[in-house]
Amino acid sequence: MRETRPAALWSALLGEIDDLPSRMAARPVSCEADPADVRAEVERAFDLSRPMAADQALHAAARLLESRTVQVTHPRYLGLFNPSVRQVTVAADALVAAYNPQLAVYSHAPGAIEMERHALRSLAPFIGMPADAAMTFTSGGSEANLTAILAALAHRCPAWAEGGIAALPARLAIYASEESHHSFVKIARLAGLGSGALRLVPVDGRLALDPAALARAMAEGRAQGFEPLAVVATAGTTGAGVIDPLPAIAEVASGEGAWLHVDAAWGGAAALSPRLRPALAGIERADSVTWDAHKWLQVPMGTGMSFCRHPAAVARAFAVATGYMPAAAELSQDPFTSSVQWSRRALGVKVLLALAELSLEGWGALVERMADLGDALRARLREAGWKAVNETPLPVVCATHAGLRGAKESIGAVVREVQRRGRVWVSEVVLAGNQRAVRMCVTSFLTTEEDLDTVVEELERARQHV
Repeated sequence: MRETRPAALWSALLGEIDDLPSRMAARPVSCEADPADVRAEVERAFDLSRPMAADQALHAAARLLESRTVQVTHPRYLGLFNPSVRQVTVAADALVAAYNPQLAVYSHAPGAIEMERHALRSLAPFIGMPADAAMTFTSGGSEANLTAILAALAHRCPAWAEGGIAALPARLAIYASEESHHSFVKIARLAGLGSGALRLVPVDGRLALDPAALARAMAEGRAQGFEPLAVVATAGTTGAGVIDPLPAIAEVASGEGAWLHVDAAWGGAAALSPRLRPALAGIERADSVTWDAHKWLQVPMGTGMSFCRHPAAVARAFAVATGYMPAAAELSQDPFTSSVQWSRRALGVKVLLALAELSLEGWGALVERMADLGDALRARLREAGWKAVNETPLPVVCATHAGLRGAKESIGAVVREVQRRGRVWVSEVVLAGNQRAVRMCVTSFLTTEEDLDTVVEELERARQHV
């Protein structure tokens, strides 16, 4: 079969994405489908026994993405931290795919690497990281968190890099709140420490890590033979968007000689806002920070960022020598020596273009606008008889209603009814192990005040239905 002309292929792609935001706003947000039906639909659309024109294949894929996906770029998607994406970042992703630079070594892609580093260096001061910090783009927050823990191991126990866990002087523990991200369970296993090394600390009435409880947990751990490796503070918990008390946690970690890691995967963007930045006070004391651009910075998925103020520890954890990689650049570090990844695409180009499009000041204003929408949603819910059960300056609202108390499944039933109707997408969350609430997060720069009215309207309709 003759190859589709590039002009025709790009024309087909442009036709699919040109007015996508407005098309999405008119479509249902939800997606309910039987897996067997979707599988059969995919198999019908793509008969791999014969060639298919590339533009036809593109259209077929677009139809499946449009009809068989929860539309996280929808202005009324108020679910997890999955944002709309700015068009310039989609174009940047396509451009990078076309050139396909290999970011293992500096000499192969100095332009792409310096674009990435310019973006990282521009963001680092907002979270108190020095210019010589180890900074890299990652596949997401989980990889960035893993990078931090491995750097902590290399920093605390230099012999670990060669001798592994057998070289550790004692059993090590990672301390995090019970509201922290569950990636740390996997990370404890991947690091060879075992999930038992992750010690979850109770939260206070605000759902934040309690520094006093942390100190007690670390003392109890020592009595049980655990030496503290790292303390994880969260700046914007997944469930409730709560920011842990970073200065007090930093004091406890410092007193115990523990590495302080701040998981600011979502909340890190608050540092760009002059008004919200004080909420992250103390982040400048962190040894390492995770920050995901693919959350609040509105770029496509797979764009995490790792910052560490101890470059030597990162090098000890990841640097290797080979006989097949090109010679190291004389004045710049090769990315594969400071990252879990080896071959990878230029993730940071889309971040740089997003920052360039609005400017750092413009991004601060956009972050504040979304936080304002979170405040407006709280006010609207309060007027409708709902009660917010979380306290955060970030736009995550977890709410219950007096009329739903006493029915264990009532919150879930409301959420399912809202999702079934398809005009809005919200989720159910269980906080501090037992408190159920409807969770709503403003994740899209396209969300408007009118969208918030629809959210409250749909919640009320669902509540009355239940």
